[in-house]
Amino acid sequence: MNEQNNLDLEIAIFAGGCFWCTEAVFQRLNGVEEVVSGYTGGTIKNPAYREICTGRTGHAEGVKITFNPEKISYPELLEVFFATHDPTTLNRQGNDVGTQYRSEIFYTTPEQKQLAEKFIQVLEKENIFSSPIVTAVSEAKPFYLAEEEHHNYYNENRQQPYCQFIIDPKIKKLNNHFSKKLKHGTL
Repeated sequence: MNEQNNLDLEIAIFAGGCFWCTEAVFQRLNGVEEVVSGYTGGTIKNPAYREICTGRTGHAEGVKITFNPEKISYPELLEVFFATHDPTTLNRQGNDVGTQYRSEIFYTTPEQKQLAEKFIQVLEKENIFSSPIVTAVSEAKPFYLAEEEHHNYYNENRQQPYCQFIIDPKIKKLNNHFSKKLKHGTL
């Protein structure tokens, strides 16, 4: 990628439960240049996983997505985000419970804020989910990279039970519903 293209890239930050799941989903999308797992939305600097797990720092497990808006739009990212996690459960995704697993969009521009709020309104109006959406829309806060062992977790640990039972179904759903948006050669 040349330097000119770097100027055209944008950042999206989503928290949709476990960052292993969210990272695995967005890594597979055409137009997504990079996905990194980390912590955002909390009150202390440079938190560690063990601190996040207590729920006392206020951070969410999230992903920072660098994307090319000429290949995939922010609304398309929102569509995948809402389709691959449960935005109706407060501070939980399946068996993962706590504020660190909340559903939240951290906008990086005023336009992203408007698009996210409008997207949620459409989902609610159309009754896409059987319960109200609890996804928060907040201004981006500092994003702290997770420890190395959390990066690229699914791709490197597919044999782990968590990956097989929790992440594999999300990837299958992604493949079934968003096949035209996927990078070639990804599963």
